[in-house]
Formats: sequence, structure tokens, C-alpha cells
Amino acid sequence: MNPALPSWPGVAASAALVLLAIAVAWYRRLHLAREITVAAIRAGLQLTAVGAVLVFVFQHTGLAGAAGWLALMVLVAGQVAARRARGLPHALPVATAAITSGTAATMGSLLALGVIATQSRVVIPVGGMVVSGAMQATALVLIRLRDEARTARPTIEARLALGLSAADAFAPHMRSTLRTALIPAIDSTKTVGLISLPGAMTGLILAGVTPLTAIRYQIVVMYMLLAAAALASLTAARLAEHTLFDPAHRLRPLAPEPSKPR
Repeated sequence: MNPALPSWPGVAASAALVLLAIAVAWYRRLHLAREITVAAIRAGLQLTAVGAVLVFVFQHTGLAGAAGWLALMVLVAGQVAARRARGLPHALPVATAAITSGTAATMGSLLALGVIATQSRVVIPVGGMVVSGAMQATALVLIRLRDEARTARPTIEARLALGLSAADAFAPHMRSTLRTALIPAIDSTKTVGLISLPGAMTGLILAGVTPLTAIRYQIVVMYMLLAAAALASLTAARLAEHTLFDPAHRLRPLAPEPSKPR
């Protein structure tokens, strides 16, 4: 057994950290204990099932199988981002389209330029990171735009009453939303290697790859994550803006925010 890799009993022991997070959420009344529990259980079951499926995909399918797997990840990611932005009109198609654009442009460029190999065992893990980054950025954009449309409605409608177009009336909120959504990706890129050693680099080092080789791969990863987040954010913001206003440049009514449990 490779001592650098955790055993199954070690994986089970790590669940104690999740129990600690659940205890903190319950004690502080954050109303997240159940969500953390479900997330942890789902992660374990999903990763186990995915690992079994990937064995088959790696051995019996090529680039077509990898593309199909990425398409499935994009669909799931779109649903996750849309649920976070519940109340925004057409959140699901907007989120899915944004994640698709960020993933397709980033992965297409990497494959076309020969930066990564076309093997499924390379495309799927790298694509998974891209989809995840695009999903997080998309969710942040949609949540912020929905909240801006709710809280700043009087200001937006006042600008519309003065004769501004929907795009001009919403422009300040659009800019602040995009800045907020891109901050995590930008900060991660700026501090990589100083605060933490990211997953791709850590995994390669644990696998015995020299640090300099791992660094090259991690640089590619960080650049592609930043690009995917930026492209997905811009697409989500533009599409969401169209759903928030009708053809007459009027701000559409939004579903009321669901009440939170006490």
C-alpha cells in the first residue's frame, strides 16, 4: 500500500471532521447542519459510484466518452447553480448556458492548442475542474443579480423612468455583480502557492511527479479556471439581464424570497 494514499479506514476517520462542522453549525443555529450532513453523504456515495464508472470510461471509451461525461457534469452543474438562484426567471437555462460556454471555450482551447492530451483520463478530471469553477462563478452572478433586482428595484425603476434603457439602468449593478463573482477566482490565482498548494499540484506531487513538473500543470489549471470563471460570469450576467427585463424595458416582478426557518 502506498503510504501517501489514505486507506478506507482513514477515509472513514476523516468523517470526524464533518461531524465537527455539523456540531458547529447546529450549536451556532446556522440551519446548515442537515445540509452539511446530506452533502457529506452524497459526496461519499457519488465519488464511490463515479470512481467505478470512470474505470469503465477510461478503459473502453475515448474522447467521445469524455465529452459525454463532461456534458453530464455541465447539466448537473446548471441545476445546482439554478437552485441557488431560485426566484430568478429562467435560472436553469441561463445557468446551463453560462457553464456550457465557459467550459466549451476553455476546454476547446486547451485541446486545440495541445496543452492537454485528448485521453479521457486527462479530459475528464481537467474538465471537471473547469465545470466546477464555471458553476461557482455562475451561481455567484445569478444570486447577486437576483438580490440586486429585489433590493434596488426602486433605484432601477427610477432610472428607467428617466428614459434610460434596461442595460443602462442596470449597468451599475451588473458591474458590481461581476466584480464580486470574479473575486474568488482572482484571489485564488494571486495567492496560489503562497497560502496553499492546490489540488492538482498536490496530487501530482503525491503521485511522485517532480515539483517543477507539477507547477507547470498547476499554472495551466489556474489560468483555465480563471478563464472559465470569467467567461461563465459574463455569459450568465448578459443572459440573466435579458430575463430580468421585458421587451418594453420594464423590470419583471420576481418571486418573493422564501422565508428562512427560525
